[in-house]
Amino acid sequence: MIKKLNISIGILIFLFNSMLANAQGTLPVYTDYLSDNVFLLHPSAAGIGNCAKLRLTHRQQWSGVSEAPSLQTLSYHQRFNEKAAFGIVMFNDKNGYHAQKGISAAYAYHINFGSETVLNQLSFGLLGSFVQNTVDKSSFTSLIPDIVATQLIESDNYFNADFSVGYHYLEAFSYLTVKNLLLQTNNSGSRVSFKSLNLRSYLFTLGYYFGENSNIQFEPSIMVQYKERTGELTGDINVKMYKKLQGNQQICGGLSYRNSFEANSIESLGSTAIIV
Repeated sequence: MIKKLNISIGILIFLFNSMLANAQGTLPVYTDYLSDNVFLLHPSAAGIGNCAKLRLTHRQQWSGVSEAPSLQTLSYHQRFNEKAAFGIVMFNDKNGYHAQKGISAAYAYHINFGSETVLNQLSFGLLGSFVQNTVDKSSFTSLIPDIVATQLIESDNYFNADFSVGYHYLEAFSYLTVKNLLLQTNNSGSRVSFKSLNLRSYLFTLGYYFGENSNIQFEPSIMVQYKERTGELTGDINVKMYKKLQGNQQICGGLSYRNSFEANSIESLGSTAIIV
């Protein structure tokens, strides 16, 4: 049983970013995972490390603008024996009149082909998410007054799942995750007309950790995301630096750059500064 607990609070400062997230897509893929929290993207990362991990992140876009996009996450994961681990994520995502709140639970299984001194580990993870999606119409205005419509808050609940595979060898790491495995049913405002909504996406992460025994460590990484329904392909290039302080304390900072490989994509490039 792992007794140590590692706690960090991530503050994401967006220098330029106009990225959009799909509705009913469970936890949005921004850059919160860079706050030493790859578990937000890949459930196979549950239990990775030598201690339990509690993470709190807050993302605020367009500071000072009313109803600006924001995201808060609270996550925890740890091993409960040598090979198995569990994790939980709670999130609150808001963008204008649209909001979603969700809770996810993950199970991961780790197979170590190495030894106590040589890490060579294959990991599998499965995550289930329950999400409440709401649209607040109480502030809507219309040329034809409709008291009922303008006081309405529409709400929809749904469930989805992710599957993930991870591999660690020494200081190198990689993950592949399929998000939103299940097709969702969208009624488009009608009670009798339903259509299938494909929210499935694929995430691939690759990185390397330099300077294990040094006071300063560097961690370059990339993350590629492909959305099955729209065919959009985006990529992150990340560089993080860790500085050891007194005791077991450390400070982490870095930069991330996201770009779309589609000429007509609705998702713009962006850069992010990370402070943990």
